[in-house]
Amino acid sequence: MAIQKISESLYVGLCLKVGTPQQIAIRRDELDIVELLEAKAWRPGRSNFMLSGSTKEGFDFKGSDVDLMYWEDDKRVIWDITQYQCYNSHTVILSDSAESPPGYTLLWLPMRKASPRILRVCVCKQDVIYLSSTKFRDNMCGTQGFKTHGPCKSGRVGNKDYDHGHCLKSDFWPPIASSWISRCHAWPSPRVVDKIVRSGCHLVPIGHKYGNQVDNEWRISFSKAETQLVFHMNQTQLLAYSLLKLFLTELINKGLDDEEKLLCSYHIKTAVFWAIQQNTSFAWCPSNLLAGFWACFKVILKWVYEGFCPNFFIPENNMFLNKVFGHAQAILFARLWSLYEKGFAFLLQSPSVGHCITSVLCNPRISFCTDDHSFCLLYTSPSPRDLSTSRM
Repeated sequence: MAIQKISESLYVGLCLKVGTPQQIAIRRDELDIVELLEAKAWRPGRSNFMLSGSTKEGFDFKGSDVDLMYWEDDKRVIWDITQYQCYNSHTVILSDSAESPPGYTLLWLPMRKASPRILRVCVCKQDVIYLSSTKFRDNMCGTQGFKTHGPCKSGRVGNKDYDHGHCLKSDFWPPIASSWISRCHAWPSPRVVDKIVRSGCHLVPIGHKYGNQVDNEWRISFSKAETQLVFHMNQTQLLAYSLLKLFLTELINKGLDDEEKLLCSYHIKTAVFWAIQQNTSFAWCPSNLLAGFWACFKVILKWVYEGFCPNFFIPENNMFLNKVFGHAQAILFARLWSLYEKGFAFLLQSPSVGHCITSVLCNPRISFCTDDHSFCLLYTSPSPRDLSTSRM
């Protein structure tokens, strides 16, 4: 019973910090309107853009950056030469992932023709014209004052941090991710799966650190699909995700330099996706928020122990491969295990949610309203002694 009350207290506290279902829906609608207006104002030669990351998901965390992805509408990536017939006036780029690690691919021009802008970022190897991811990133992502950060350029405008990423669009679902479709038995729903698959994916200009052609490889990005998955979480799942993000920032990575931070918010998001899909009989409701958080935490702990973090869409892609290994892996696991041994009590150390736990421990009779359709209020049930005192 105490765990359920603490869960409800955390639910209320996180709604006040992260947003109620209505507030999150309003934030998402506002950004949808911005994207819609931009699409209406589109003209030939102008890049399309898409918001992604925590801002697009509806979060409003302090210090959250704004992720923007840009792509030109007259260029399309295909996975099979037979898909070429779907395009007339586009520059068609063909994927070749035969020698690339899972989740990465080379891109080349089967018709050997493209605009001068694209040809400038190409390299010729064995009479095949490949698009160099490094050249593309350096030439296309030239935002003044921004620095290279992975496949993006990062910088600050006003009081906000921005990640600008120029990429390529594919209207088709990548064959290497076809197993994801058959794996979705209960979550997400068939309707959502169909919508995601029909939206295709993007390719961002960064190669695998241990790939054979790191300067020419591209990474398959499922940013749009991930946003759709977050949109189809219920409020408890969303708050478990936000609690893990706070856990990462305030406890796991606290006091660490950027080079020492082995876990990132993308690993957290991936763990939430896997936990939801693999626990289909679990009731994701306010009284089970802590149990849901714990299920996700155990997934992360297992991954760190094994040194293997499977991408949600391409499980063969180990996202720890070039980061979580050796001595650093052992230190991270020891850090996580020390928290695991404390149980839920380690959340008392969180500046954001610690008070939600102490409020229950100090007042066991406290009750909470967790109705998603009304504002989350909390009240204290008076004891008989309190009532007798009030009559005096």
